[in-house]
Amino acid sequence: MQDQLSLDIVSPDLPGPRMFDTAQAAVDRLIALYDGAVAFLCENFNRAMAEGHPGVRYRAYYPEIRINTTSFAKVDSRLSFGHISEPGTHATTVTRPDLFADYLRQQIGLLIANHGVPVQIGLSQTPMPVHFAVANREGVTVPQEGAADFILRDVFDVPDLSTTNDDIVNGLAQPAADGALPLAPFTAQRVDYSLARLAHYTATDPEHFQNHVLFTNYQFYVSEFEAYARVMLADPDSGYTSFVSTDNVEITGPDEEIAPTLKMPQMPTYHLKRRNGAGITLVNIGVGPSNAKTATDHIAVLRPHAWLMVGHCAGLRNSQSLGDFVLAHAYLREDRVLDDDLPVWVPIPALAEMQIALEQAVADETQLEGYDLKRIMRTGTVASVDNRNWELRDQRGPVQRLSQSRAVALDMESATIAANGFRFRVPYGTLLCVSDKPLHGELKLPGMASDFYKTQVARHLMIGIRAMERLREMPLERIHSRKLRSFEETAFL
Repeated sequence: MQDQLSLDIVSPDLPGPRMFDTAQAAVDRLIALYDGAVAFLCENFNRAMAEGHPGVRYRAYYPEIRINTTSFAKVDSRLSFGHISEPGTHATTVTRPDLFADYLRQQIGLLIANHGVPVQIGLSQTPMPVHFAVANREGVTVPQEGAADFILRDVFDVPDLSTTNDDIVNGLAQPAADGALPLAPFTAQRVDYSLARLAHYTATDPEHFQNHVLFTNYQFYVSEFEAYARVMLADPDSGYTSFVSTDNVEITGPDEEIAPTLKMPQMPTYHLKRRNGAGITLVNIGVGPSNAKTATDHIAVLRPHAWLMVGHCAGLRNSQSLGDFVLAHAYLREDRVLDDDLPVWVPIPALAEMQIALEQAVADETQLEGYDLKRIMRTGTVASVDNRNWELRDQRGPVQRLSQSRAVALDMESATIAANGFRFRVPYGTLLCVSDKPLHGELKLPGMASDFYKTQVARHLMIGIRAMERLREMPLERIHSRKLRSFEETAFL
C-alpha cells in the first residue's frame, strides 16, 4: 500500500479569511465554513467505504475566530468576560456553530463592542477528524480499526489528544505556533469529543441541554421532575415548551405518554425546555465522584449558566434530622478524582448569587424565614469522599478530619461538581437532603424514612427548580462572578 505520507492531500474549496464587524455575519460565515468541511468529509468517507482506498488523503479544517488588538480595552470592570486581557492575537477553533450560535453571537458581539475592531473568520490549521464530521449524519458511523478495506488513518484525520485536552482551563496552555493565545476555554476537538460523550452517557442529544443544570444521585427526583414538567406543559403561561426523556423522546403536552427505556444509559438525563435554552436539565449521575467528574467534564463545553447538586447526604451533627437540608458554603475534598487538574490546596469559594438563590428557594418552599430556617437547614462544610463504605474503616481518622473541617454533611459528589464548576468557570452550588446519620446510629436502612423525610425529599427538587428559576432572571454577567476568573483569562465565557 502506498505510504500515507506520500499521498496527495485533497481539501474542500472553501472561502479564505474575511473580517467581520457584526456578530451575526461572523456566525453565518462560521456555519458556512463548518458545513462545507463536514459535507466534504462525509461525501468522501461514504465513497471510500463503498469503493475502497481512494489513493489520496482527504483533509478538511475546522473554522476559527481570530482577533488582533493593539491596545488594552476600556471595559466595564464588573464584566468578567467579553474582553481580552492584553494586546495581541487571540484565536479559537470552532465546531457546531449551529448548536452554539447564540453563544457565539453573544461572545463575538462583546469582543467587537469592547475592542472596536473586527474579528477574522477563516479556516484554522487544525484538521477535522472524520469521526466528528459524520457524528450527526443519521445511519453513518466510523468502523472500528480493521473493519474497512483500508487503514482509516491513511485517508482521513482521526482525533488527536494534543488538541483534546484541558490545558486552557487548567492554566497550562502555551501560545500557538503563530503566537496566538487562546480565545475560548475549549478547542473544537475538545468540544466535539464531549458532545459525542454526552450523547453516549445521557442518551439525549446535546441540542436538548438547557442552560440550568441540576445534578442528583437519587432516582426519585426523576419522577418528580417529570411530574413537574407535565404541570408546566399544561400551563400555557409557564414558558416551557417541551419535555425530553432518554432516547430523545420529546413531548409537548401534559398527557402524552413516554415509552419506557429498554436500556437505561449510565447517566439518565431529562430536559424541561424553554426558548433560547432557558429551561432546566436534570442529570441523574448516580453514585460516586467519577460519575460526577465525567458528567461535568462534558457538560461544561455547552457553557451552561449554572449547575447545582441536589442529592442525598449523610448528616454529621446530632442536631440534624432525616430530611433536613444542607446548604454547602465550603467543601472538604477527599474525592481525589480532580487532584491532578485542580490541586486540593485550591479553595472552592461559595458564590453569593448561588447561595442567595438557594436560601430564598428554601424559604419559598418551606414558608420559613430567617432564624426559623435553621430548624430544617444548616449552612456549612460538605465533605465528599471516594469510599462509599467509609463507615467500615477505623473511624478515628476520618471522624477527626470531619470534625476539624467543621463538616456538617458527607456525600460522594458535591465537592467534585463544585470543584469542576470552579475549574470550568461554571457557577455552582449545593443543596443536600440528609438521608442518614451514620455517626449517630441512623444508617440508611429500609423503613427508617419518616413522613417528614418523605415530605422534604418531595420538596427538595422543587427548591432546586425554584433556585434555577431565580437565577434565570439574573443578568448573565451578574451570575458569572469574577471570582471564577484567573489572572489571564480567555475572552470567551
